Amino acid sequence: MSAISANKAFSKIEFLKLMLLSREGDRREGILLRQSKGWFQVSGMGHEALGALSLCLQPSDYLFPYYRDRSIVLARGLTNYDLALAYFAKRTSSSAGRQMPGHYSDRSKNIFSVCTPTGGSLLPACGAAWSMKMAGDASVCLTTVGDAASRQGEFFEAIAFAVQEKLPVIFVVEDNKYGISTPTDKFLPFNLGILSEDIVVKIDARYPDNVYNAGLAAADKARRGDGPTIIWADIDRLSPHTSSDDHRIYRTAEDIESMTARDPIRLLVEELKSAGELTDSEWEALQEETAKRVDEDYLLAEKEEDPSPSDDLIHVFGDQRPAEVPPLPPGQRSTMVSAISTTLRKALESDPTVVIFGEDVEDPKGGVFGMTKGLSDSFPKQVFNSPLAEATIMGVAVGMAAYGYHPVFELQFIDFIAPGWNQITTNMSTLRWRSNGDWKCPLVIYAPYGAYLPGGSLWHSHSNESSLAHVPGIQVAIPSTPEDAAGLFWSAIHSDDPSFILIPKHIFRKQVNVTTVEPVPFGKARVVAEGTDVTLVTWGNCLELAEEAAAAVSASIEIIDLRSIVPCDYDTIVTSLEKTGRLVVVHEDNRTCGFGQAIIAEITRVPKRWNLFLSPPQLVARDDVHIGFNPIYEYASLPDVDQVIAAINVVME
Repeated sequence: MSAISANKAFSKIEFLKLMLLSREGDRREGILLRQSKGWFQVSGMGHEALGALSLCLQPSDYLFPYYRDRSIVLARGLTNYDLALAYFAKRTSSSAGRQMPGHYSDRSKNIFSVCTPTGGSLLPACGAAWSMKMAGDASVCLTTVGDAASRQGEFFEAIAFAVQEKLPVIFVVEDNKYGISTPTDKFLPFNLGILSEDIVVKIDARYPDNVYNAGLAAADKARRGDGPTIIWADIDRLSPHTSSDDHRIYRTAEDIESMTARDPIRLLVEELKSAGELTDSEWEALQEETAKRVDEDYLLAEKEEDPSPSDDLIHVFGDQRPAEVPPLPPGQRSTMVSAISTTLRKALESDPTVVIFGEDVEDPKGGVFGMTKGLSDSFPKQVFNSPLAEATIMGVAVGMAAYGYHPVFELQFIDFIAPGWNQITTNMSTLRWRSNGDWKCPLVIYAPYGAYLPGGSLWHSHSNESSLAHVPGIQVAIPSTPEDAAGLFWSAIHSDDPSFILIPKHIFRKQVNVTTVEPVPFGKARVVAEGTDVTLVTWGNCLELAEEAAAAVSASIEIIDLRSIVPCDYDTIVTSLEKTGRLVVVHEDNRTCGFGQAIIAEITRVPKRWNLFLSPPQLVARDDVHIGFNPIYEYASLPDVDQVIAAINVVME
């Protein structure tokens, strides 16, 4: 069934057909599960009247739904057959079978790919809405969330940012009274009186008229530039939480019976019958017709092709573009900070969709380390201070990137990444893969990183690149020279994938001669010094240790600066080992599950590579301990030159 056109006369009969289609799809999936056909189902029963929200949207608007929004996406233009393919996890479904049923997505209809963590799409919706506002696009974002998730921090961050920037976004809280088995009444911000009544509209969302009128008013408000609306939708969840749940365990029979009497389809049918617009025979015929259509769709979808195991690695990353020469003049002395600032300035000049956002990045501060100094004065419509909210920084970046802008966002220190971790693992790293390449997330997150700078303590001195490297779908780079910093930033800004660039604090103000400036692609290491006895692999601050150790031993040391660890240039390491037969890896991240262990495991797992070794490979890394404030603690935990020399001596024995 096709979508009902937006902003046309609201036909209750036509909308009843859509509600019934949604309900019948849920019913059919329940039957299939009981027949052991399928693995899981999440139902939207009771939420059907919310489909009227889609009737308030224009084609250019964006929808950020959650998994109970079957009627909303049907009204937006997805077909029952689309949802049947998703239920069976078929190769031709929107996720190619990678997502659970109910995790809708369609780039052509601006339906953002649903993530399972409820509330995870709120900040990306704000990012898309902010891009719309910057672009002068009179579109809006509609984003929905279950009532239980309204207590998550990202819910409040999203509302605060939307109000702050007067964003064209509509938040819909689908208050069905339960978070799985937990009654939510005492938890809800609306009930606790901590949300401004100026932006909250509470409706009985069992009636499509209420939903439609509230949606139109909120959309008109957003298009006028008057900011966001929170529609608090009072509804019932007529089914268990999912097919893995049984609500009879925690709901009384009287409660379920009372709720069933408020079924939105039942209420609309009674209204239409009372108005003489629907007869008993017409209603019976409509039910039979819909059931037949749904059955046909699911029978056809069941026969479609399943995914192939060989499809699994497709769309983890996009195609890598050829690297370009970064805008850094050669023949001068420079620092990484200066090179990054120069590169960012050129990016802002050449592309108005490049946006810098982070804590204290505006002038006169220009970032706590001065990397954005002068940029907001020159580009006031592209460089903005963020709130002290790392989840906002990450989530807004996702939404902007999905919309088509190019966010280059700063974290003050990589140590502060934890509040934004949900967006990294939930959306940023998974969006391309979970949508089978339909959506992409090209963005850059950069942050100062690392130690060897006394006084930083726990949250200013760590180097946790291995945590990022563990997450599929994001690129991770660590430059150690001005030209590499410029090259990696330039490649990241022009990449189709999310990229993290970690900037080593100990050496990022080190003045060096920039002799040549060349393209620096991700996944291409730099041979810093050639040698024949030992291959020494490192990156970031530890490059200094490697060079000092190499100068202090009689062996011939080949030093490799990886520059990026995801992707990692294993070929260059193997080529070096073919000469030396000995490997030492040095990094300042802690030892256990550090990336150095990954390198050693990867190099030694292949028999042909194993046969290259003349001695066991060695790892020099930070002890498995946090970094303390007193420099005694800091240097006690970090790798030093003597440890690198000792490792070289071990492999030379």
